[in-house]
Amino acid sequence: MAQTYYEVLGVEKNASADEIKKAYRKLAIKYHPDKNPGNKEAEEKFKEVSLAYEVLSNPDKRRQYDQFGHDAYTSSSHGGGGADFRHAQDIFSQFFGGAGGFEDLFGAFGGGRRNYNGPVDGNDLRYDLEIDFEDAVYGADREITIPRMENCPECSGSGCEKGTSKKRCTRCGGTGQQTIAQGFFSMRQPCSACGGTGEVIEKPCHHCRGRGQVRKERSFQLHIQPGVDNGTRLRVPGKGEAGIRGGQPGDLYVFISVRESEIFDRNGNDLLCELPVSFVCCTLGGVVDVPTISGKTKMRIPAGTQSGSILRLKGKGMPSLRGGSRGDLHVRIVVETPAHLSKEQQKLLEAFAETLTEQNHPRQKNYTEKAGNFLREDKE
Repeated sequence: MAQTYYEVLGVEKNASADEIKKAYRKLAIKYHPDKNPGNKEAEEKFKEVSLAYEVLSNPDKRRQYDQFGHDAYTSSSHGGGGADFRHAQDIFSQFFGGAGGFEDLFGAFGGGRRNYNGPVDGNDLRYDLEIDFEDAVYGADREITIPRMENCPECSGSGCEKGTSKKRCTRCGGTGQQTIAQGFFSMRQPCSACGGTGEVIEKPCHHCRGRGQVRKERSFQLHIQPGVDNGTRLRVPGKGEAGIRGGQPGDLYVFISVRESEIFDRNGNDLLCELPVSFVCCTLGGVVDVPTISGKTKMRIPAGTQSGSILRLKGKGMPSLRGGSRGDLHVRIVVETPAHLSKEQQKLLEAFAETLTEQNHPRQKNYTEKAGNFLREDKE
């Protein structure tokens, strides 16, 4: 039994007009002879889906088809052979627009022809700015200069010499499109003479040479908030390149890099510094001055503090870029061994050393025991 036209298009008998149109679009492109050269089966299928669409897309013909059946509309009614194929091509052409088939096909799928005369937003710009560590701590104001494209002041962005205007493109007749035919297909593309705008500039502006834009260097103040870090991106709205034909200007993105501090290492909003402390202070305990980003502060060193110990000063780190509490300052203690001792100092230190026992060096004792165990295991 021959397929019904509904079956040919792969739709239900109660399919809507949009469903029929969508089904035909998909099958017609799939079986078009230009996509299947020399394939007789594809050509027959193309003729079949075209005839099915012709009948079912017409309300009167569809009503008659539903009433009288498949025999009322057969391919023989169109003359057969080459006439059938030409008839299928005509249907295809009427569906997609144009004389040859795929004319403006991409416009049909993409929502219509592109408007080359519409507004175009300006490009965003990037600026890399290196700042001192102190600027990241306290914030700063910097003047930066950027080159960018702006609307030509002579022609106000039109590209035309003063007293003149754009003329209708004679090549495309002002449509902005030109058709290129290849076999059964005809492709529409932007006119090469006017770039798809439908207009040409007969007398270009002498200042911008018809481009409508010129490159200028602009300087302005940039505020850097406290707490910025390497890779922080600051967005400055409207400071990018100018738009075209009334389009919005782009934005400027400033990428921050921070020079290293001689004192502090940074980890997020926390800071780390190394503090040399005397052997006596670490042994007996005491109070020392610690540098912070807000000035010196006092910190107590517990008695018996070992080198490498880390003490925390809460809230003495970096300010938060988003507000809120500051980070912490972590202070790594480095015990400074006395150098350049006098003879008297050496004698006093030697006398002091004679009084020390294993109890005064618990870490050394623990290490010696572990090392002894390792050496014994190695010999066994």
